[in-house]
Amino acid sequence: MAKPKSKQKPAKQQDKPVQEAGSRRPFHLEFKNPAQKMAWAAFDQHDVLFLMGAAGTGKSHLACAFAISEVLAKRKQKIVLTRPTVEAGGESLGYLPGSADEKIHPYMLPLFDCMDRCLGPYSPQRDIINKSVELAPLCFMRGRTFHDSICILDEAQNCNYSQLKLFMTRFGQNSKVIITGDPKQSDLKLADRALCQVVEKLSNLQGVGIINFKVNSIVRHPLIAGILDRLEDKEEHAVSSAE
Repeated sequence: MAKPKSKQKPAKQQDKPVQEAGSRRPFHLEFKNPAQKMAWAAFDQHDVLFLMGAAGTGKSHLACAFAISEVLAKRKQKIVLTRPTVEAGGESLGYLPGSADEKIHPYMLPLFDCMDRCLGPYSPQRDIINKSVELAPLCFMRGRTFHDSICILDEAQNCNYSQLKLFMTRFGQNSKVIITGDPKQSDLKLADRALCQVVEKLSNLQGVGIINFKVNSIVRHPLIAGILDRLEDKEEHAVSSAE
């Protein structure tokens, strides 16, 4: 006599691994150095965060990635992007054709490149982000208040004291400010450079964080560290000679 088939117990679902704070992202983001991982954790801990250090360390990419993750998770509604419009050859914004947004667009391309790397140029998620982005030239920012926003100031080493003060007093309720800059790559005259001064004044203020990226954190290309080492050494020697 055949034995009745025993009913199989439903397979027990395995518990999903607990995700660390830095893994709540709608896209893949691999931290390439300890400073990047430290910066990602600091985004949640501070309302104002300075990302300071050498070119090619991923400062702008991290700032954009965090802003994207906050909007897609519906914790924020808007991404405010701005960069100082440092002009070459005496040409001003008025020289460029088009509307104010079209004039400022070339300055924002590095930030759009970061978004492309996170989400690609075409996707439903990218459509959401495109609708959330506001380009906000510093010269038109007086009187503005940004609520429920991630406000990113890129290349802040090219801002003077008044511009930095203006930007840092625009954020409102449920908003965060991220400022990136490399003090050694400023295009301003020495007397107009203010980033290091502002960071020093705010370094002990609660709610303000500072993450420093060293040359050994460069991820853009391994040769960049050597290039910066030689060129910046020459620039510092020239400044010392001029003084």
